[in-house]
Amino acid sequence: MSAAMTYNDCERRQISAAELTAVATDCIAAGMRFQMAWHDWEEGVCVVRYLISQGNQVPFLLLELRTDETLPSLAAVVPLLGWYEREMQDLGGLRFTGHPEPYPLVIHEGFSLPRPALGREGAEGHLSGAYAPPTMPEVRGDQVQDLYWGPIRADVVETGEFHFSYIGEAILHYHPRLFFKHRGMEARFAGQRAEAAVFLAERVSGVGSVGHALAYCQAVESAWGIEVPARAQLLRVILAELERLYNHFHYFGLLAKTTTLKVGSATGFLLEERVKQLAGQLTGSRFLRSLLTVGGLRRDLQAEHLASALENIVDEGEAYLTRLHQTASHLDRLMGTGILSKEGAFDQGATGPVARASGLDRDLRRDHPYAAYDKLRFDVPVREKGDAMARSEVRAESLRAAISLLAQASGRLKAGPVRAEYTAPQGQQEGLGWAETPRGSLYYTVRIRDGRLERVKIKSPSFSNWRVFPLTVQGSNMMDYAINEASFGLTTAGCDR
Repeated sequence: MSAAMTYNDCERRQISAAELTAVATDCIAAGMRFQMAWHDWEEGVCVVRYLISQGNQVPFLLLELRTDETLPSLAAVVPLLGWYEREMQDLGGLRFTGHPEPYPLVIHEGFSLPRPALGREGAEGHLSGAYAPPTMPEVRGDQVQDLYWGPIRADVVETGEFHFSYIGEAILHYHPRLFFKHRGMEARFAGQRAEAAVFLAERVSGVGSVGHALAYCQAVESAWGIEVPARAQLLRVILAELERLYNHFHYFGLLAKTTTLKVGSATGFLLEERVKQLAGQLTGSRFLRSLLTVGGLRRDLQAEHLASALENIVDEGEAYLTRLHQTASHLDRLMGTGILSKEGAFDQGATGPVARASGLDRDLRRDHPYAAYDKLRFDVPVREKGDAMARSEVRAESLRAAISLLAQASGRLKAGPVRAEYTAPQGQQEGLGWAETPRGSLYYTVRIRDGRLERVKIKSPSFSNWRVFPLTVQGSNMMDYAINEASFGLTTAGCDR
């Protein structure tokens, strides 16, 4: 077991603030893609890191720079970093010069913090959510109307405020405001024992409990050099794909609801419920919680006959998808709705089915295999049109792939341990873990000292996809808005972490 300070599968490169913009420009020109950015404090010094994908099966590039808490913004060069920089300003007290959207992201007007929640220890400074209008075009005209929808919305939906400027049904501009219920999850990890904090990771996003726990556990295992047993790796795949399966059925139930297919909506939600019931019978938890742990699983699962237990759900699910695909009124509402270009998806950081529907062929299970995915066969569906129809087609094929992976993984199970024996090392370690969740790529980075967490960073897929979503609303119409939002499969909890 290694106690060296390293991130797994990463090529580390130290740079200066003066080099940052040029290096970022070179990375983009070389076809690399930034994944996220975050800050940390090491012995009172601010360290900012940028995680970059260099390609399939190629180690990530990790740019690191030490700064005096002020550095140039990369938002004009790498637009997807705009939210990460604003988040670091709000929660870390950093300052990014030249940012095109310098107003607060997490701290709303009327709220204030005595000091940055993730700022330097002992730092002073009052952060206020003084109102600054968003950088949006001025919309004038006798027929232009403004609608502020939220933060409390009808139905069982999460909190968010959405500003529409529109004429008739045509949306001229759209601006979402989230983070009304930001929970400070990253700060909550600090001081926790690394093994015990899986409990927190499972609760960052309820419908992504396995994905978050898996990425977190793999980050700690990377830091501590733990090799997870083969049976546990296969069982982790089973848990992750069960979570993907019920999320995808929920997606189609919600999408059918927005196109006014009451039976289609009810059927999708019923199939979701049946997968959750199966998950509860297999594990004792409908949301598959309290199973993953650092080193493997807390206990063994008898999943060898899972494929036969899924047979009825598989048959009914396939018939359901076929009926949806043959319903003209449903397809008519999806075609051409909420188009996201490949360039927009790349620049703004789209991930998961949203990215793949716009022609970005990316999936962490294949590109940077983890658990037992490198031993299993599956297709990664991709479409080019980038509309709601393409997003639903990608989800449908992903649902079928999840079923195939469940059958393969359960059929490969062999007797053996499900948890590695290890001793938590002393000193400081760092690690990176990831998972391809139903909504896209999820990353965790951890810094641990003497068995306790000092810093945890979470890059969630909905944080990325909420940033992308407005691109598909501008120029669309009010009647298609709910369909478009449903086709993205967004969660607010995953964003307001």
